[in-house]
Amino acid sequence: MDEPRDPQLLKGVLPMLVLALLTERESYGYELVTRLHEGGLDDLSAGTLYPVLNRLERDGQISSRLVASSAGPARKYYVPTPAGTDQLWSTARSWQQLSTTVELMLARATPKESS
Repeated sequence: MDEPRDPQLLKGVLPMLVLALLTERESYGYELVTRLHEGGLDDLSAGTLYPVLNRLERDGQISSRLVASSAGPARKYYVPTPAGTDQLWSTARSWQQLSTTVELMLARATPKESS
């Protein structure tokens, strides 16, 4: 059984994951939630994603456009800006360095055998 996910850990990496998915292809919010679920974040809600999209757009890391939909209201599609793409790769390098450090520290903390 998987351990419950710490929401604070997800909060720190979600912008990077969103930028990574948008680098693959332009998407609207609900589609991003679905793609994140498919990637293993099945407990992620739209209520968690939309503030991240708003912040990324406000910070100039993604841009959006409205596209009319025959099945309801227009959808807002997102794509990374050049600044967002730069931020993605910078954050990814930092994440990889941190991940390596965490793995090394955890390896040192292996349970001791009892005598």
